[in-house]
Amino acid sequence: MDINDTEQWFPAALKELGITLSLDQTNQFERYYEELIQWNDKVNLTAITDRGEVYLKHFYDSLTVYSAVDLLKSRLIVDIGSGAGFPGIPLKIVFPHLKLTIIESLNKRVLFLQSLCEKLCLSNVQVIHARAEDAARLDEHRDRYDLALARAVARLAVLNELCLPFVTKGGHFVAMKGGSSEDEVSESAFSAVELNAKLIVNSYLELPIQPAGRSLIVFEKMNRTPSKYPRKAGTPNKTPLVPQN
Repeated sequence: MDINDTEQWFPAALKELGITLSLDQTNQFERYYEELIQWNDKVNLTAITDRGEVYLKHFYDSLTVYSAVDLLKSRLIVDIGSGAGFPGIPLKIVFPHLKLTIIESLNKRVLFLQSLCEKLCLSNVQVIHARAEDAARLDEHRDRYDLALARAVARLAVLNELCLPFVTKGGHFVAMKGGSSEDEVSESAFSAVELNAKLIVNSYLELPIQPAGRSLIVFEKMNRTPSKYPRKAGTPNKTPLVPQN
């Protein structure tokens, strides 16, 4: 099947995930694509601009989160380092009950996301211009969200420190990775313990149409975040929480 024949493969692939789009949702995704391409000329949002590939590698890929966690049981979600809105905005389109917070450090992308939410008529979405390390220290975000998400932002040991402080006890953090993630999962074990979380899912899947591997790694938050985490902005990337030799 042609990747650009999105009217055929996209709804069929989503049906395999247990998702059926309404006409309004289908139109929202098409408007999303149009806005992404229009803004991409002035803001570096994505290197992927072909319509079929955007639908596959951004929209469909974002929605695979539903195969790893029950989004119908989640209400408050936070998307860390969302960039052009992935995976948070596609999930919000399909699951409108979600209250979505996006943490994005680049102001140009914040402006795009704010404009996008207005154009798509999305309610209960807040876009915050901040570093994750700083936002996670604020009472209104710390230990609060049912679900935190991050897609291809950093290595897993770093992501745990950036994302788990946002998650409430009993909530989950989903890291979305390309290809196999065994090495990163092993490396991240120390940080998970430090941040009072445990690994519960490490699933591998292949995208349809143009098969490419993806990993969905899910941690459950077992207790509140220790007060020393996250460390100051930039430190998690420079000195990740890994065992010291």
